Amino acid sequence: MQNKTFLLIIIMFLFEHFSSSQVDSLKLRIERISNSGRSSVGVALLGIENNDSIAIQGEYKFPMQSVYKNVIYLRILKQVDLGKLSLDQNIFVKKSELLPNTWSPLRDKHPGGNLNIKLSEIITYTVAHSDNNGCDILFRLLGGPKNVEQFIHQCGIKDVAIVATEEEMHKTWDIQFKNYSTPMAAALLLKKFYQQKLLSEGSTRFLLKVMYATVTGSNRLKGKLPQKTELAHKTGSSGANEQGITAACNDIGIVTLPNGKHYAIAVFVTNSKDNDELNAAIIADISKAVWDYYTLKSKK
Repeated sequence: MQNKTFLLIIIMFLFEHFSSSQVDSLKLRIERISNSGRSSVGVALLGIENNDSIAIQGEYKFPMQSVYKNVIYLRILKQVDLGKLSLDQNIFVKKSELLPNTWSPLRDKHPGGNLNIKLSEIITYTVAHSDNNGCDILFRLLGGPKNVEQFIHQCGIKDVAIVATEEEMHKTWDIQFKNYSTPMAAALLLKKFYQQKLLSEGSTRFLLKVMYATVTGSNRLKGKLPQKTELAHKTGSSGANEQGITAACNDIGIVTLPNGKHYAIAVFVTNSKDNDELNAAIIADISKAVWDYYTLKSKK
C-alpha cells in the first residue's frame, strides 16, 4: 500500500513538473516572438474552463483603440438585460452623426443619414465592422465614456480607462493613450463575459454571434489558426503617425479548441516602428503558439 502511494506521488510530481515545463516553454516562445519586432508587446492568456494563466507585460497599460468598443457593447447589452433598451428599438441617426474622414461602413451605406436603424444593427456595425460613427452613437446613447468606464469598473475590471470618443481620438494623437487597458484586464473581461458573469444567456449568445462575424484583423489572432477555427474577437488599430510610429495594433478574443474548450487571449502591440503586416504577424505568431500549446496538451 505504501509503495502504491509513493508511486502515485511520484507520478503526480512528474505530471506537474511536465505541465509546468510546457507552460514555461510557451512563455519563452511568446517572449521570443514579442521581441522579434521594433515594438512593445503585451500578452495575456486565460483558460476559460481552467485556471491557466500566462502574461507578458500583462499589467502594462496599452492604448486600446477600437478594442474599447468591446466594453461599450457590453454596457449596451446590460441595459437590454435590464429592460432599459431593446435590440429591436429604432435609433434615429442624424446625418451630422455620420462623420466623414473616419472608418464607417454605416455611413457608406447610409450617406444621407436622418433615418431609423435598429439598435441590433448599430451594434453589428460597431462590433463586426468596427464602425467609428456607430461607436459614438452608442456612446451618446449611454451618456458618454465616463458611464461606460464606471460600468466596467463595477464589473471588477479596474485596469481599464475610457475617457474619449472616437471623434475625440481623431483630433489629437496623444489622446488615444488615455483609453487604455492592460492585457490581463482585457483577457479577464472576455473570460467573465463568456462565463455569463456579465450578461444574460441571450445577450451573451447574441454578442458572441456578432463577434464571430468580425471582418477586421483577419491576419491577426486568426491569421495562422486552422481555417474553421471559431474566434470571437475585437481588433483595435491606430495607423501610423508622421514619424512612422504605430500606437496600437491589437486583437483580443475567445478561441474554441477542437476539444470544445476555450481560452481568452489579448495581444497588444504599441509604439511600433514596423509596418502593419509585421505587427499583425507578431499577433498571429503568438496566437499560433498558444493554439499549438493547447492542441498538444489535449493529446497528452
